[in-house]
Amino acid sequence: MPSVDVLVRSDIQNSFRVQQVKGIFDVPEMASIEHSWKIDIPIEEKPWSIGLIVGPSGSGKSTIARNCFGESMIENGFNWDAKKAIVDGFDPKLSATDITGALSSVGFSSPPQWLKPYHALSNGQKFRCDLARSLCEASDLVVFDEFTSVVDRTVAKVASAAVSKAIRREAKKKFVAVSCHSDVEEWLDPDWVLDMTEQKFSWRCLRRRPEIKLDIHKATTMAWPLFSGHHYMTANIHKAAQCFVACWDGRPVAFTSYLTLMHPKIKNTKREHRTVVLPDFQGVGIGNALSEWLGSHLKKLGYAFQSTTSHPAMIKHRHKSDKWIVVRIGHLSSPGKSANHSRSAVSSARVTANCKYVG
Repeated sequence: MPSVDVLVRSDIQNSFRVQQVKGIFDVPEMASIEHSWKIDIPIEEKPWSIGLIVGPSGSGKSTIARNCFGESMIENGFNWDAKKAIVDGFDPKLSATDITGALSSVGFSSPPQWLKPYHALSNGQKFRCDLARSLCEASDLVVFDEFTSVVDRTVAKVASAAVSKAIRREAKKKFVAVSCHSDVEEWLDPDWVLDMTEQKFSWRCLRRRPEIKLDIHKATTMAWPLFSGHHYMTANIHKAAQCFVACWDGRPVAFTSYLTLMHPKIKNTKREHRTVVLPDFQGVGIGNALSEWLGSHLKKLGYAFQSTTSHPAMIKHRHKSDKWIVVRIGHLSSPGKSANHSRSAVSSARVTANCKYVG
């Protein structure tokens, strides 16, 4: 696809009001309005995974994308059943693991929210669901129109970083974002950019995304309700929990807490209690970073720090990290060993990892 030559003609239907507008604004007589673009887009020259077509409204970015990529373009999202949960809106052929993995990969890792219908979600959550569905159901090439147009710019940056990470994990998948916002470029980190303002194509060297600086504040359990609905297991918190809230640019984005480990043999040890990242800020490693900050903080105070989690992303991260020692991977409990049989049945079906922070 070395070049694209596109001509768009819009015929003008004459009417009394059309003549009025022409007269008031001194518009010359014409039978149609034409726009043309001739742009070199040499995307066949190099291997690539992510592209970005960016420009203001009316610059022709969607027209060019449609002309270049045709049926691979997703322009109006998807039709979601108003009554069904999000997880039931995906292709029936997909497994629950495929669906939840796709949702988590785009930074929407909040199981309680997955059970809601699409219309009950925030704009940011809807955007992530459409992204996840496009990665699951589209071909090896996904072209996403109006990328991040419906979310605020902080959320757009996080979502872009999450999508970039998800796409680059898929060896055969390619993704093209079509957006009127240039601020996503350094977070999406595309291999190439087509700037429709200058009608210029350029290859781009991959860079690290900008750093996210978190300000961490001591808090009380009174801060928990802001985060409780997004915890992957429970909305409860222990009254003795020592709590912290992480803020980014003055906005609360994550919560963590710890308790003293009550054990007859293990002394001077704290355990992670609740760690939650708000859905709009998931997918860029904030949860793991906050958990490791807590471990470092407690280590400086002279305590050991342990954490048991069944969150797949956290287990995977800790297994690879040299900051953690995985003490045990298995099930939280075995059926028949708990007084609460229903809880035992759920726990026994959930893989967990017990890890010790070493820093």
